[in-house]
Amino acid sequence: MDLDFNGDLASLDAELLQLAEVSPLAIKAHPCVAVKLFDQWLSLPETNSLVKSLLNNAKGVGPLNVSGTTSGTNAAASNSLPSMFPAGSTPPLSPRSSSGSPRLTKQRAGPSVLGSPLKLVNEPVKENIPQFYFLNGRPPPNELKERCLFRINQFFYGHVDGLQMHEFKPVTKEICKLPSFFSTALFRKIDADCSGIVTRDAFVDYWVNGNMLTKDIATQIYTILKQPDVKCLTQDDFKPVLRELLTTHPGLEFLQSTPEFQERYAETVIYRIFYYVNRAGNSRLTLRELKRSNLIAAMQHADEEEDINKVLRYFSYEHFYVIYCKFWELDTDHDFLIDKENLIRYGNHALTYRIVDRIFSQVPRKFTSKVEGKMGYEDFVYFILSEEDKSSEHSLEYWFKCIDLDGNGIITRNEMQFFYEEQLHRMECMAQEPVLFEDILCQIVDMVSPEDDSYFTLRDLKGSKLSGSVFNILFNLNKFMAFETRDPFLIRQERENPTLTEWDRFAHREYIRLSMEEDAEDASNGSADVWDESLEAPF
Repeated sequence: MDLDFNGDLASLDAELLQLAEVSPLAIKAHPCVAVKLFDQWLSLPETNSLVKSLLNNAKGVGPLNVSGTTSGTNAAASNSLPSMFPAGSTPPLSPRSSSGSPRLTKQRAGPSVLGSPLKLVNEPVKENIPQFYFLNGRPPPNELKERCLFRINQFFYGHVDGLQMHEFKPVTKEICKLPSFFSTALFRKIDADCSGIVTRDAFVDYWVNGNMLTKDIATQIYTILKQPDVKCLTQDDFKPVLRELLTTHPGLEFLQSTPEFQERYAETVIYRIFYYVNRAGNSRLTLRELKRSNLIAAMQHADEEEDINKVLRYFSYEHFYVIYCKFWELDTDHDFLIDKENLIRYGNHALTYRIVDRIFSQVPRKFTSKVEGKMGYEDFVYFILSEEDKSSEHSLEYWFKCIDLDGNGIITRNEMQFFYEEQLHRMECMAQEPVLFEDILCQIVDMVSPEDDSYFTLRDLKGSKLSGSVFNILFNLNKFMAFETRDPFLIRQERENPTLTEWDRFAHREYIRLSMEEDAEDASNGSADVWDESLEAPF
């Protein structure tokens, strides 16, 4: 078979010759030798057989034989191309590492020693990716499901017709691992028909078959509390849980004779929850906000702790007492609304008129009160939590909006001077040595260390532990003076109890003061039973 090579001689690659006897580097150095060798190789009979075999394989005539062997070809011929050199006349290879030879590397990587360009193409392996998203939650594993069903059978044993509401609390606590005061909410969620009975099958269908078993506790609580087809929690969604807490918690039994204060306590707890948890401030609490908060841990603590005052987050009755009494003191006409003149008396006239004007302009937060120029109880809760704990991010955001007069996201020198002018005037009226604004500004810059000394951002303030004192300097004279003359005893107390927030310490001090005042009033009246609701605070 005569073969003519009409290709481009310059494109002849020495690697494709696959000559074990000749170094590719030597062939590349002398291209004319490579052409002569190739012509000589094509004239060999063995080459004709090899080329015919490859052509037949390419046309699909015979089986794929990459090495170019036929059934009659011996083993020696199947492992190498026909040699163009007589035996014993092979020139030596250049001394180099076999591991560094690209020719040898390619031979090991290919399907054959020849490395034919007719490669075997493997079909892509189809990998089964397990399902990772479940619309209604991940189904429980069989072992967990069987274990749960066994426990359910134990609790429903002897109750063929199902469990009533007062019998359902052990199921909520032991099987669902939820706080016991979620019993009513969970019962009503399952008993959609309001039959007053939850059967075993109904509970299994909701908790096990509904995949509630495998959800995290935050998602479980969120699902139980929220209304159908709603993607957030509102304040009303928490009321059933608070009602049951007030009914069953031993630390709140004394309130059962005063239902009006039960309602106020529940409202205060809900307002505190939304103040800290609902970071968007839109009164629509999302699942993400719930997961990022410490509310679930506080609920579990309240369920285990008999002394409700030890649950400092959200549920402390002493904290409610302080908030309510503070509001009652300012609300002189007891219409449950306070105006500017009422709020200016807060903290023994600690606040400036300018900051009170900003609060009533509803810049930091829109009032829920429907009466123009009046602040309601919920608005006051947000105010007092922000005023008495300026170390929290919620408080910093509240007061930052107040000082940022033009709402451009930065606090400038002129804006701070606007609020400090009234502080300076008050110090002069009290015959105290005034501190010039230039000195105060230098002190504030040192306290905050902003990225740009010409203005302050919310990020700058959140990055400093002394940001609360900055706001006190600008509009709270009493706390400003206390900061200038810090009591070493109070500083040591703060270091001994680092887990307590500024609000915790304030509420503790105020509760003691209010309790002592109430005891003194009772003693002066001769009896604690004498009560005039029109004049006295409701405690």
